Amino acid sequence: MINIVLFGKPGAGKGTQAEFLKEKYNLTHLSTGDIFRYNIKNDTELGQLAKTYMDKGDLVPDEVTIQMLQSEVDKNPNSDGFLFDGFPRTLAQAAALDAFLESKNQSITATVALEADDNILVARLLERGKTSGRPDDQDEEKIRNRYDEYNQKTAPLMDYYKAQGKFHSVDGIGTIAEVTERLTNVFDKF
Repeated sequence: MINIVLFGKPGAGKGTQAEFLKEKYNLTHLSTGDIFRYNIKNDTELGQLAKTYMDKGDLVPDEVTIQMLQSEVDKNPNSDGFLFDGFPRTLAQAAALDAFLESKNQSITATVALEADDNILVARLLERGKTSGRPDDQDEEKIRNRYDEYNQKTAPLMDYYKAQGKFHSVDGIGTIAEVTERLTNVFDKF
């Protein structure tokens, strides 16, 4: 079983690449954004709890996010592995994920970061915002704010996984096919 953490700044192409990778390697794709939306839309107990924080403009606490993710892993006992997209975002979440997987006699196989220049990503998101309708993709200041948060909270995960010998960096600039090929070259080593 392989368990991969895929991360990168907003607009780096994680969602697009995750679609190819999950098919090619028969992985279960777990996107925290999708999991949140599902739980809120279906009014689950965890969704209701998350919504109370979100309605106040607060971040959902790690323990709620972790419970949602654990629930999704438990729903897929026959999976060949998981592709974690958007999780972990903090060192506390990474430690919790390691502990949870260890309780299932599993571990993170590798982490792969899609790297790209901020200015290129801003342009991508502003373009995406024209068709996606997402307000957070239509305002350059909000986009750069998201990058600041990423740098403060998520970037330290690189050191965490480097210390475990599980970190890989992939150039996220180019055509979708070019980036997919680069990722495949890394994934084929696992």
